[in-house]
Amino acid sequence: MLKITTLHETYPLTKAFGISRGSKTQADVVRVTIENGSFSGQGECVPYGRYGESIESVVAQIHELPPTFTRDELQGLMPAGAARNAVDCALWDLEAKQSNTPVWQLAGLAEPHTVTTAYTISLAQPSAMQEDAAKNARRPLLKLKLGTPDDLPRLKAVREGAPNSEIIVDANEGWKLEELNALLPHLKAFGVSLIEQPLPEKNDAPLTDYVGQIPVCADESCHTTLGLDELKEKYQFINIKLDKTGGLTEAIKLKHRAEEMGIGIFVGCMVGTSLSMAPALLLAQNAKYIDLDGPLLLAEDRSPGLQYEGSSIYPPRQDLWG
Repeated sequence: MLKITTLHETYPLTKAFGISRGSKTQADVVRVTIENGSFSGQGECVPYGRYGESIESVVAQIHELPPTFTRDELQGLMPAGAARNAVDCALWDLEAKQSNTPVWQLAGLAEPHTVTTAYTISLAQPSAMQEDAAKNARRPLLKLKLGTPDDLPRLKAVREGAPNSEIIVDANEGWKLEELNALLPHLKAFGVSLIEQPLPEKNDAPLTDYVGQIPVCADESCHTTLGLDELKEKYQFINIKLDKTGGLTEAIKLKHRAEEMGIGIFVGCMVGTSLSMAPALLLAQNAKYIDLDGPLLLAEDRSPGLQYEGSSIYPPRQDLWG
């Protein structure tokens, strides 16, 4: 019999984190611990209101699980989403502890090595975004939050603050096709490499006619392997987040299927602690774009946590996860 416990934890951010749908000043996560005899594993999720999730709904889902189940059975017991993610990752960690074998070996993945993450410049006034970009101008990759009717001054300000960094932009469903097309010449002129989720998930069909030279990445439009064939007609990349796939198990399947189809891989995260990033770090090996900067946005990460040096992330220690 498995003993499952949940804990709601709150981590203040260093400053307000803004996107086109709003802003927040703290990260609210659910940490799940699963015990089986003398062994235990843990996982973390970040409930997201955009997907109808809350701390309360996620905890309730987890507490409805039967007393005994396997990781494979879990995929049919819970829908994809944050709740399943925390349980799935805790089961991977538990299996690693029981077998004294790292998760990357259990999952048949490449041995993790140091990777480079994007650093997010959250949505704010242009002057504030320029100041943030200047403070992080030595980072090789910046992710710029946009999605408003007044994005061009923000884009210009960030580029002036960080003249040498590669830039990707994330509209978080905030544009219409005509706004995207109007911005394209400026995005190209400022050296933007990737555009993430420019149109709303339910209204992204016009992207089948998109002819811009900058590739487009699905975030809110992509959760699991379901519908991937349709997504390929609209997007050149997908952003894989464990809180969307419902854990590492489905995320591995999604990544493999997308690679087989020639779709580019972006591995991202919600704003959480190192416990959320650790399993995603295994998935991020060889991904074209990686955005696992959640702990860099916190006033204080959990301990033990991942080791960050600038934008470099080192593989997780066993006492954290995996």
